[in-house]
Amino acid sequence: MRLALYTGIILAGGYACLTPALAADPTGDWRVADGVANIRVAQCNGSMWGAVSWEKQPGGRDENNPDVSKQNRPTLGMATLIDMKKKPGVDQWEGQVYNAKDGQLYSATITPAGTDQLEIKGCVMGFLCGGETWTRVGPPIPLSPANAMAKGAPKPTGAAPKAQGTAPPQGTTGATAPAPAPKTATAAKPGQKGAADPVGDICLLPEIAGLAH
Repeated sequence: MRLALYTGIILAGGYACLTPALAADPTGDWRVADGVANIRVAQCNGSMWGAVSWEKQPGGRDENNPDVSKQNRPTLGMATLIDMKKKPGVDQWEGQVYNAKDGQLYSATITPAGTDQLEIKGCVMGFLCGGETWTRVGPPIPLSPANAMAKGAPKPTGAAPKAQGTAPPQGTTGATAPAPAPKTATAAKPGQKGAADPVGDICLLPEIAGLAH
C-alpha cells in the first residue's frame, strides 16, 4: 500500500508564517506531520539532501512517478529533499522537494524552528504555496565522510560490520553480534539509527551520490 505524502507539502490551503529560526542544524531524522514516514536530512557535498529513512507501512513503492521505470522503486531510501542550498544571511535552505503523492518536483525551502522542528514550504510555479512542520526524532548528523572523497568507495558511518575477523567461536549465541536481520526494518524505532537501520548514510545512496557530484 502506497504511503501518503512523504514530503509534507500540501499544495492548497494556508500556511503559517515561518518562525524566525535560531542557528539550528537541519540535519537528522524528522517525522513528517501525518506520522507516516521519517525523512533523514544530511549535508552531502555542500547541499542539504533528504531521504525516507523509516516508513510506518513498510514496502512502499514510488507508483505515482511519471517515469514508468521508477514506479516500482522502494520509497524507503528515496530522495525527497533535493540539492537544497543555504540562503545567505538566514538559516534557510532552498532547492526542490519530491512529492511522492503525485510524483512531481516542486521548489521548496526548509527552515529550522528552534532545535526540534523543521518548517518545510513548497510552491508550484511560485504560487499555490503550502507547507507543514516536521518534528525531530533523531540527532543532528555529522558531516559524511563521503563529502571528503571525490572518488572510490567511501566508507559508511554506520555500525561496525568490520569486526568480523575477530573471534566468533567463544561468543554466546551472538550477544554482541551486529544484528544480522536487515529485514527487521519495522523493528527499528522511528528515527533511531543502528542495527536495524536500513538506510544509513544517505550521502552514499546511489540516487544522492550520483546527483551530488
